[in-house]
Amino acid sequence: MSPAGFPTLGYGAANVGNLFRELTDDEAWAVLDAAWESGIRYFDTAPHYGLGLSERRLGAFLRTKPRDEFVLSTKAGRLLRTNPAHEPGGLDTANDFFVPDDLQRVWDFSHAGIRASLDESRERLGIDRIDIVYLHDPERHDLDLALAEGYPALEALRAEGAIGLIGVGSMVSDALARSVREADLDIVMIAGRYTLLEQPAAADVLPVCVDRGTGAVAASVFNSGLLAKSEPVRGDRYEYGGVPDEIWDRLQRIVAVCAAHDVALPAAAIQYPLRSSVVQSVVVGSSRPEQVRQNADLAVAEIPEQFWDDLTADGLIPSVAEED
Repeated sequence: MSPAGFPTLGYGAANVGNLFRELTDDEAWAVLDAAWESGIRYFDTAPHYGLGLSERRLGAFLRTKPRDEFVLSTKAGRLLRTNPAHEPGGLDTANDFFVPDDLQRVWDFSHAGIRASLDESRERLGIDRIDIVYLHDPERHDLDLALAEGYPALEALRAEGAIGLIGVGSMVSDALARSVREADLDIVMIAGRYTLLEQPAAADVLPVCVDRGTGAVAASVFNSGLLAKSEPVRGDRYEYGGVPDEIWDRLQRIVAVCAAHDVALPAAAIQYPLRSSVVQSVVVGSSRPEQVRQNADLAVAEIPEQFWDDLTADGLIPSVAEED
């Protein structure tokens, strides 16, 4: 089952959990307010983001909005517990979050762990009804356990009416494809594996989603920022690190096609995943209100069909027929 009437543009709330840089509460609120005022009505978060800070800030903001006017998703698989190694002034920068490391993430895809995660997320959010819960990066810990206990726990919660849709979010195509094949999922979040720059999910994830009637959300469509501006530079971040030569060369070919058609690279990056019939929404993160507003404008910018045809002809994106 894919979600009906799903918002096509979502806000990924890792940044309001102080990803890469610290935001004050007021600054985080301004970012979320810009998303709302720009018409964004899907918000995605996770306990992982800022050790719960993202959920707390997002929940405080969304509690000021009519509950029936937005879609909210969070994730499960990492419980937050006291960090015995915490020292005064210690930060979670090893995970790129500028928050105190007084808590630590504890993997738990057991039945009890998934239920505990949902209960704790509800408490941090201050919102009882969660529209979507994704298992978060299960392959990084134990995909077999997630399939044996985590997914059945989500299925039970869905059957009880405690949550709406259930799914998995991951940056690993193999894990996503296997999860769709072996579990009764409504939706998957494909992080960085179905973008304008690279589309491994087109070969393995999207076809099985079609077979199983599973929807998809595309996240990390800027590949950690590399596609976020029309003139990328070699020093930009890719997958939270440097840019490999082959990725940079491919990007230059895409930039050339953008220039030929006067298309902004980030507009193409946001709109590309939605060309697949499987993809319901694109989730984009931002740490500044002006970026949020710009992304909302780019999402509806006009792009000529010939642009996509030229990318396909150059072998830079697969044809729609190949994907669906």
